[in-house]
Amino acid sequence: SKMTVKAVKMPCTSANVYTKVPDGGWGWTVAFAFFVVEALTYGIIKSFGVFFNDLMESFDETNSRISWIISICVFVQTFTAPLSTVLSNRFGHRLVVMAGGLLVSAGMVIASFASSVVHMYVTIGIVSGLGYCLSFLPTVTILSQYFDKRRSLVTAVASTGECFAVFSFAPAITALKEQIGWRYSMLSVGVLQLGITACGSLLRPIVIREQEEVKAQPPEESTETKYMLENEQTCTSIESIDSGVDITTSPSNVPGKTKAEPKSEEPKQHGQNPVDNNSTPPEPKTKLLDFSVMRDYSFICYAFFGLFATLGFFAPSLYIIPLSRSLGIGKDHSAYILSAMAIAEVFGRIFAGWLLNKKPIRKIYIELICVILLSVALVAFPFASGFWGLMICSVYFGFMLGTVAGTHIPLLAEDDVVGIERMSSAAGVYVFIQSLAGLAGPPLAGVLVDTTKNYSSAFYSCAAGMVLGAVFLALVRPCKTGLCHHHQQQQQQQQQVEESMAGPPPELPDDFIDMDIGKAENSGKGSDSV
Repeated sequence: SKMTVKAVKMPCTSANVYTKVPDGGWGWTVAFAFFVVEALTYGIIKSFGVFFNDLMESFDETNSRISWIISICVFVQTFTAPLSTVLSNRFGHRLVVMAGGLLVSAGMVIASFASSVVHMYVTIGIVSGLGYCLSFLPTVTILSQYFDKRRSLVTAVASTGECFAVFSFAPAITALKEQIGWRYSMLSVGVLQLGITACGSLLRPIVIREQEEVKAQPPEESTETKYMLENEQTCTSIESIDSGVDITTSPSNVPGKTKAEPKSEEPKQHGQNPVDNNSTPPEPKTKLLDFSVMRDYSFICYAFFGLFATLGFFAPSLYIIPLSRSLGIGKDHSAYILSAMAIAEVFGRIFAGWLLNKKPIRKIYIELICVILLSVALVAFPFASGFWGLMICSVYFGFMLGTVAGTHIPLLAEDDVVGIERMSSAAGVYVFIQSLAGLAGPPLAGVLVDTTKNYSSAFYSCAAGMVLGAVFLALVRPCKTGLCHHHQQQQQQQQQVEESMAGPPPELPDDFIDMDIGKAENSGKGSDSV
């Protein structure tokens, strides 16, 4: 039996309706598209550190002012997340991602001709930042809709695209700069990012209908058989009743059939075409953005976790090369350290996806353990000395970063947070809240570096934010099981009070089985008299 039942028109293209999550199929193509989008969005952002010293020398600017380029980019990317959700719900994921790819490429290409750091604030910070948002968030959202049992593993593996990008882009861009300079290298990166548009064209939308809505109701024969069995239990045998009883046991011949006929005919229609009957009446409008998730205490705690944890996501990869240079490590070896971090992040994402795919397991607790270990990795950087010391810290940090970065957004689909039904709106609001940390994180680290003249202070600030994020993450599950459960009990008690005040239900008409038995008795008396 085919799961695809009917094609339904969507804003951009037709979508297949599934009775349940396909957990594969075209989802593998979407996973590949997400892999490439990750590489050309977050992979480029994390590799931007290779341009850091060149921009400082060309524009004669400080660490903090150059850091504002990525800071504004990350802020715009996360701050406009609700806009991305609204546009995706209105026009479809495909068109939004393709438009985002054009913005990303245009911003990076124009930035290669910038004459001041302010120009890069606008081109990379605003234009490309908006494009990153329109490209990444719709892709990860629609990928979560294609998978259920394999969601954690597939999302984690597909998200390794940024890791492979950092591993390959950092040395490649460094070598390219020596040949053609940083401006033409940045221009080449912008042209490469046009691949996001091609990936967006692969995002075929789907519609998942609940099984209760699509499942065919019992056919008419089962309804009649039910009443015949009830008669059999009441009388000694169905054969002891004459043929007239068989006719009256049909629901269509029961008095008051105006109420019974729709019930008997409707299942027949459902059995013939389950989706046509459900899709014919106008469906209620889907909210473009559902802010009701803000009333969920577990989501609020999870959003604060994302807010503070974001402080530790971007700054280490941005400052790892300047830190290595300050320790006397050469350019080539510094790029190798960043590449090693990216390789370790690949294994971290795959390991987290494999672990979270195990059942039964409480995924929110696994995430908490990974966040705590990631905080330890950030604290370890200032104690590193020499190439191998920094390499060990980078590998450890990259592995733990992979376990958190690849799962914190897909984890919104779990019932411990909001669930798959509100995943789209929750992701938009969640990333929107992250925008404050994305804006403040890199500049705060830059100010600390300029004040203390030591790159270690940047990693300490990241570690402090990650620890605060772990505290709020630890409160997610208690809020879901405690406060929410208490709220549900209050609602149930209130509903019981309302039902008791409403009084007893109205009396139903006599069942036609009694009428059948009465007729059987009358027919028996008539035969005796004869």
